[in-house]
Amino acid sequence: MISAVYDRRSIRKFLDAPISKEDIEAIIQSGIKAPSSKNRQPWKFTVVQGRAKEEMLSAFRRGILREEHDYTLLPQSKQHIAGAKYTVDIMAEAPVIVFVSNSLGKSIWEDLTTEERIAEICNIQSIGAAIENMVLAATDRGIGSLWICDIYFAYPELCEWLHSDGQLVAAVALGYPNEFPRARTRKGLEEVVEWRL
Repeated sequence: MISAVYDRRSIRKFLDAPISKEDIEAIIQSGIKAPSSKNRQPWKFTVVQGRAKEEMLSAFRRGILREEHDYTLLPQSKQHIAGAKYTVDIMAEAPVIVFVSNSLGKSIWEDLTTEERIAEICNIQSIGAAIENMVLAATDRGIGSLWICDIYFAYPELCEWLHSDGQLVAAVALGYPNEFPRARTRKGLEEVVEWRL
């Protein structure tokens, strides 16, 4: 497990090679094993491949086009639209995309009480743990992954395409890597740890 933590990389170039259903299920099963607040297990996984992936990419591109002209959801993030377009190209190359939703989540447009907001935060932490387990399990199997947050540039379109209850949180691209990037620089312990004795 520790070697997977150190070896994991964000992969943006994938080989044109399928991933077995057994491997996909094992990766998702690792996500399901994550800890969750009050054992709510708020995650739902939607595996997208083949023709369904083409439909999803079309919805994603429509959303980016809308956001590019209207800046409906992310008006302060227009400088990242080019990055979102690149993400769609990466997803097109990856043989498998897994959308991860918070099955207990409220709409991002809904006003929340303080208690509901705390529950949302706890559920999102749980889902983050599930995604991390998945990308580590993929690494352990020699499969590359990319944790994708650019979905928010096409959020309404992707939610409509998914027809899924709950709140869309992220996507994970999976495929055999066609690149082997070096580890990126990380902040040192002295920059991020405060000791109180």
